[in-house]
Amino acid sequence: MCGIVGIVGQTPVNQSLYDALLVLQHRGQDAAGIVTCEGGKLHLRKDNGLARDVFQNKHMQRLRGAMGVGHVRYPTAGASSSAEAQPFYVNSPHGIVLAHNGNLTNAGELKRDLIVEDLRHLNTESDSEILLNILAHELQVQGRLRIDEQDIFRAVAGVHRRCRGGYAAVAMIPGFGLFGFRDPFGIRPLVYGRRETHEGCEYMIASESVALDTSGFELIADVAPGETVLITVDGQLHTRQCATNALLSPCIFEFVYFARPDSIIDNISVHKARSRMGKKLAAKIKREWSDHDIDVVIPIPDTSRTAALQLANQLGVHYAEGFIKNRYIGRTFIMPGQKVRKKSVRQKLNAIDLEFRKKNVLLVDDSIVRGTTSQQIIQMARDAGAKRVYFASAAPPVRFPNVYGIDMPAASELIAHGRTEEEVARELGTDGLIFQDLADLIEAVQKKGKSYVDRFDTSVFDGQYVTGDVTPDYLQALENRRNDGAKEQRTAQSESTLDLHNSN
Repeated sequence: MCGIVGIVGQTPVNQSLYDALLVLQHRGQDAAGIVTCEGGKLHLRKDNGLARDVFQNKHMQRLRGAMGVGHVRYPTAGASSSAEAQPFYVNSPHGIVLAHNGNLTNAGELKRDLIVEDLRHLNTESDSEILLNILAHELQVQGRLRIDEQDIFRAVAGVHRRCRGGYAAVAMIPGFGLFGFRDPFGIRPLVYGRRETHEGCEYMIASESVALDTSGFELIADVAPGETVLITVDGQLHTRQCATNALLSPCIFEFVYFARPDSIIDNISVHKARSRMGKKLAAKIKREWSDHDIDVVIPIPDTSRTAALQLANQLGVHYAEGFIKNRYIGRTFIMPGQKVRKKSVRQKLNAIDLEFRKKNVLLVDDSIVRGTTSQQIIQMARDAGAKRVYFASAAPPVRFPNVYGIDMPAASELIAHGRTEEEVARELGTDGLIFQDLADLIEAVQKKGKSYVDRFDTSVFDGQYVTGDVTPDYLQALENRRNDGAKEQRTAQSESTLDLHNSN
């Protein structure tokens, strides 16, 4: 999962890009980058780390220009190295800068075609570089010395014909403008907005509406699936549907976990969706466990708070904050390596004994993926003196890997994969386990009459992939790449290469 932003301004945009990356930091903590355009010249700063660490005063002063693109990243396809940090740049044609969020499911095929047929060179293992080169080739074959918006729309249409998977991207061409586009299923989010200044109108394209809000931009709309939104350097806005048979099918896990609660995605308030998840979960408890003995509902911070509060209200049970979070520890879900993940949980959370002692506690989390964190938190509750520890998930069991840009573990490392809910409960060590029903989750997020979503990608729960091209062979190859053993081997190889380089 990554966060992307692009701005066409009237004055320097370096500060606004940086501010946007700070509020999109939850989407990626591996690397950050900004490219600005000053006339026909590009200025770049990118490196591994958080945005606040990558960009210092000296870097910001060099990022001159009234147009730019920014990116925060965690690795999905590719390695965790500074070479994979975005935005990416390709010289020909016209010079294109691109930042990408998502994952191409036919990246292997595209890479082969780019090298053998399009005669282009790839320098990394990132599918974002593949997407950039596909875009560059589709623009180059038009053979135009001076391009206009129609050339861009035709090039993006070519991207949609060739690329499969989930992708949202922002691209910039020096002296011409900025444009953003979203895959024909709209799996990954993308919005755009404008603000009026004394110097004139400015535009932003970003992963989430919160990036617009914090910089004073007014949301215009979500980029529709298959749509391209283009802003020229003189501030002209153009939009065009560039895909055939577009169908809005956003990833439902954005609403469960990834997106910030103060964002609006596809006309759906993330906060309200999570609130409705809590109500649905409470209704299930009333229906299936009417004689429950829950004394207190405690959320696992932060993303489960909204659902937990509504659940407690609906059940008429006391709600309490029982865990204190160390905000200087990264989100464990996106940390590389199981050993680091296990170590980080107790560094990240500490229990308030008074809220647990001699009570039957219902812990609420947004979802259960590996189960590693959940196991340790349940044990923390017992150590804090809880009589009984129940566990509720605002989402259904995660049984299948995500292939559209979320670096979930291999299927074999998902705690619910191949297990019944009763078996999962035993693995977690809880006295009782409640999962959200998938139909209830969809209804909670969809909110009939409020959104224009055609359907959701719910593949992590039901194994139904909306693009229709995910085969068992693809999933097996994904399993081989994503399991912890393979990741540890790649890390060791990377460290060995670095040691050899340093010794020379």
